[in-house]
Amino acid sequence: MSPGALINEGLNLLVYGMGFVFVFLTLLVIATTGMSRLVNHFVNTDTEAESPSPQMASTEDPHLPVVIAAALHHHRHRH
Repeated sequence: MSPGALINEGLNLLVYGMGFVFVFLTLLVIATTGMSRLVNHFVNTDTEAESPSPQMASTEDPHLPVVIAAALHHHRHRH
């Protein structure tokens, strides 16, 4: 084969390969979007998930702030 024919075949393979990947990824995005909409359609959105309210523990250790301050002091002087 001549060099021109080889380049032509290489470009042909490049176009078909990139086209196939582009079409596949486009279909993948469409399928993922469709499945997401389908799942959201069947999920009950009227009730909101209850988030746990942050509450302080009733038995808080009185030494905890001192330990945290010491750890911060050690970290700041080390770095």
